[in-house]
Amino acid sequence: MEKIYDVIIVGAGPAGYTAGIYSARAGHSVLMIAGSLPGGQLVNTTDVENFPGFDQGIQGPELMKLMRKQTEKFGTEIIIDKVVRVDFSSKPFNVFTKSKTFKSQSVIIATGASHRKLGLDSEHVFEGRGVSYCAICDGPLFKGQELVVVGGGDAAMEEAIFMAKFAKKIHVLHRGSKNELRASKIMQERAFNIKKIEFHFNTEVKEIKGDTKVREIIVINNKTHKLSTIKTAAVFIAIGQVPSTEIFKNHLTLDKKGFIVMKKNTQTSVGGVFAAGDVHDYTYRQAVTAAGYGCMAALDLDKYLKASEKH
Repeated sequence: MEKIYDVIIVGAGPAGYTAGIYSARAGHSVLMIAGSLPGGQLVNTTDVENFPGFDQGIQGPELMKLMRKQTEKFGTEIIIDKVVRVDFSSKPFNVFTKSKTFKSQSVIIATGASHRKLGLDSEHVFEGRGVSYCAICDGPLFKGQELVVVGGGDAAMEEAIFMAKFAKKIHVLHRGSKNELRASKIMQERAFNIKKIEFHFNTEVKEIKGDTKVREIIVINNKTHKLSTIKTAAVFIAIGQVPSTEIFKNHLTLDKKGFIVMKKNTQTSVGGVFAAGDVHDYTYRQAVTAAGYGCMAALDLDKYLKASEKH
């Protein structure tokens, strides 16, 4: 007889692993479909200094390795496969991978989100070596140095303001004019009032250059087409995130940006389907908050399964 799991967790980052720990410890049969890159964004992160419990910091891949080990310890079954389709129209739910169909009474979606990128070859070359997508995570590593933030929204202003506390100077690059900044008025004013922050409008990154790490960037003025160079120790790209929700588009309620809309707590628009982490959280986007959401989703799921058993 085909096995029906109590829960299938789609995704294997901090949210997914934490959900696995809590769900398995609650006595549920848990299958985690880890995708092609287990560990999510943290596997591309070097020093993680803000995850509780590691006073000397920890490498991103090592943190994910420890989380996976703990998840497996309590009985979560983990497979390396990619979910290509789901069917939430009836129970048990069907989750389809490239090679097999799995069934479960509930699902936790923890597929995360990916940072929107500039699309430069040099961006990929220097990722983790001066190219970052999280100032809170990596900014303190560059104290006393000149840094670059790319973006014109609230996230970019927040990153520039945060790093101005310890950086020598911050260059904010925005491809539009001052009047085209997407950041809220209050965030713009805060950034404009900090002398360390210099704005470069109508400016786009053409190339990121360096040796073992970032040393400078080549930028272009998209009005005059003039090229110039900015010396910098790091480039922080804050132009938004792309949630990994494509396969859920016709099955769950998503917002206009593609993030999963929560009905109550971690419950999605479909009863028995929960979401955790960056797949719905576009505000905090931290490993520790993702883990927190994983815990919440598992607790909500436990209540759901227990209530289902009574009917």
